[in-house]
Amino acid sequence: MRGWRRFAAALLPLTACAPPALAAGDIERASLDREAVLAASSAAVGNVPGDYPMRDRQGREVRLSDFRGQPLLVNFIFTACFEVCPNSTAALRKSVDAMRRRFGSNQFRVVSIGFDQPTDTPAALRSFAAQRRISDTNWEFLSPRGEDVPALARDFGFQYLATPTGFDHTLQVSILDAQGRLRRQVVGDAFSADLLGEPLRQLIAGRLVGDSVRLTDLIERVRILCSVYDPATGEYRVSYARYFEIAGGITFVAGMLWFALNEWRISRAARRQLPN
Repeated sequence: MRGWRRFAAALLPLTACAPPALAAGDIERASLDREAVLAASSAAVGNVPGDYPMRDRQGREVRLSDFRGQPLLVNFIFTACFEVCPNSTAALRKSVDAMRRRFGSNQFRVVSIGFDQPTDTPAALRSFAAQRRISDTNWEFLSPRGEDVPALARDFGFQYLATPTGFDHTLQVSILDAQGRLRRQVVGDAFSADLLGEPLRQLIAGRLVGDSVRLTDLIERVRILCSVYDPATGEYRVSYARYFEIAGGITFVAGMLWFALNEWRISRAARRQLPN
């Protein structure tokens, strides 16, 4: 039941948002099917979204491939929304701040895409971010071309529908790995640090041992793996129990290797003593 409430919260009608041109008789028809939304969101996991050109808040052209090399959080908003999008963005900001404090300020990036075109211009997104007081250098707001929005939404499993009060749309954060593949969907309007942090923590830790075996990367990986979410504070903290678990695991593996090596030496010495 708890999971259904969380999913239902992801599809709240945006009653306080600027209305598009829809007849009053379309009110009942302008609603997304919850089962279809959940299915589309889930089916997108594993996709590598298309590399469509978009503009950042300064009007410069960027693509999603420009964000590869680190895990990426992606969500969709529309700037004419007065309640749901601002509130969900504020919740996402709170979680991002908490994760940055523990994982590091440069370990992952965030992108918010304005899907209401042509309204969600770079200037509108710049104003939206400023009103939310988002100055994170690793959080960008992007404006896609109007003709690309349907395909971009499909790639992310994001659904939206114009209503007399704005848009009925999926509230979700898509988590992409460093290669740009969609690995997890977090659906709901809370975007809490515990739901986002666990898959993100694993992706960051895995990236740190990709092509590099530097000691500093291994130490950083252990530090991140030994981070746990504290629901009482809404923050991540160090878990010394996990440090002991990792140390115990390393000790066990080292002990088994020593035992195997010792047995091999004994067996080799015994074979040498056998008569020819």
